[in-house]
Amino acid sequence: MDFDTVIRNRKSVRKFRNKKVNFRYLMDAIDAALQGPYPDNHNHLKFLIVEDKTKIVKIAEQCEQNWIQTAPVLIVVCSDDSHLEKVYDLRGRVYSRQTAGSAIHAVLLKLTDLKVGSCWVGAYSDKGIKKILEIPDEVQVEAVIPVGFSEDKKEKSKKADLERVLFWEKWRQSRRPTGFEEAMHDYTQDFR
Repeated sequence: MDFDTVIRNRKSVRKFRNKKVNFRYLMDAIDAALQGPYPDNHNHLKFLIVEDKTKIVKIAEQCEQNWIQTAPVLIVVCSDDSHLEKVYDLRGRVYSRQTAGSAIHAVLLKLTDLKVGSCWVGAYSDKGIKKILEIPDEVQVEAVIPVGFSEDKKEKSKKADLERVLFWEKWRQSRRPTGFEEAMHDYTQDFR
């Protein structure tokens, strides 16, 4: 799939078919995440793959989202900020969250490219998930990603239009300052 198609086709899947996901797809998705930028060129992320149905049910309970139980596999993204905090002090935590978000998005996009459904889940009990998966206290749980083949045939919900989210030069200035209208006109013509 070309990049624009992958971006536009990615959607949050919350209902999965009872079909096993090829292990290679999981490896390809995690490898895609490893290609992103890392602060201080230090990879502080780890990826836990969970296939055990009992653990998946327990994790779904910690997320308070029963639909997660329908996923045949989960990818739990974790980070260890200790190195970044030594190098960047408290700012290291910010860099860690930014990097984790970028990596999670890469996983979602690669799974979409492979025609595998997924969803970014960020609401859960850290303590509960750490206990189930025996994750050390100093490691942060960044996301739970249920992975599988979508049972839902609904179209992706429409996202915000570019004009509604774009400001120029200062907050809430929705028009590009005089002198730039021609360039913006040219840009919008490219997409017609």
